Amino acid sequence: MELREKAIGYAAGDTRLNGVLFYGAHDAQRPGVLVVHGGAGLDNHAKARARGLAEVGFLAFACDMYGEGVAGDRHRVMAQITVLRDDRVKLVQRARAGLEVLVSQPQMDGRIAAVGYCFGGLTVLELARTGTDIAGVISIHGSLTTSRPAGPGMVKSKILVCHGSLDPHVPMSDVNAWIEEMDRAGADYQFIIYGGAIHGFTHEGIAVIPGVAYHALADRRSANAMKSFLFELFGM
Repeated sequence: MELREKAIGYAAGDTRLNGVLFYGAHDAQRPGVLVVHGGAGLDNHAKARARGLAEVGFLAFACDMYGEGVAGDRHRVMAQITVLRDDRVKLVQRARAGLEVLVSQPQMDGRIAAVGYCFGGLTVLELARTGTDIAGVISIHGSLTTSRPAGPGMVKSKILVCHGSLDPHVPMSDVNAWIEEMDRAGADYQFIIYGGAIHGFTHEGIAVIPGVAYHALADRRSANAMKSFLFELFGM
C-alpha cells in the first residue's frame, strides 16, 4: 500500500505540539488510531508503530505529549513526565488534543481507538478511566497505577493491556490492583502477560536501562494482539 505522512502542528492550551499523521493514499474513509509515545517523546519507535497501523488500513496519528523542544533533552523530558504524571487532568487534556486532530481529518470515518507504549500506555488508560468516548484503548508495557481510579460505569472504552511477566517497574501488585479497579468499574478488558518479558519489550535497539529490554517474541505477539483487538473492535 502506498503510504503518506503529514506533519501536523496543534496545541493543548498554551502548549504547542507537533505530531505526524500516517495514512494510505486511497480515498476511502477508515477508523483512526491515536499512537501515544513512550517516555522519550515522539520518536522513531512511535512513528514506526503508527506507520504499521496505516499499512493495515487505519488512519494513524503519532501525537506529541511534551511540546516543542522537549524530546531529545533528557532534563526537559523528565520534567514533563513528572508534571504529567502528577497532573492527570493535564495528561488527559494533552491526549485529547491529539484525538481532536485525528477526528478532524477528512479520512476519518468517526471510529477511533488509542494505543500507547510505556508512558503512552499510562496515558491511554487515563483516557479510558475518565470516560473518554473512544471505542478502545491498548496499553503496551505501560504503567497501571493511577491517582484517579475509575468508578462504576466510568470506563466506556474496551481495553487491551499487554504486559511483561518480569517487568520490575510494573509489579504484579500493580497488575492485581488494576484488575480489581477495572472489575469494580465494570470494564470490558483483556489482559495478556508475556512470559520472560520485562519493561519496554517493543523497543528494539534501546539503550541499556535497568529493567528495560527488547523481547522479540513479546513484541511480535503484542503487535498481533493489538491488530486482532482493533479488527474485532471495528468489525474489519
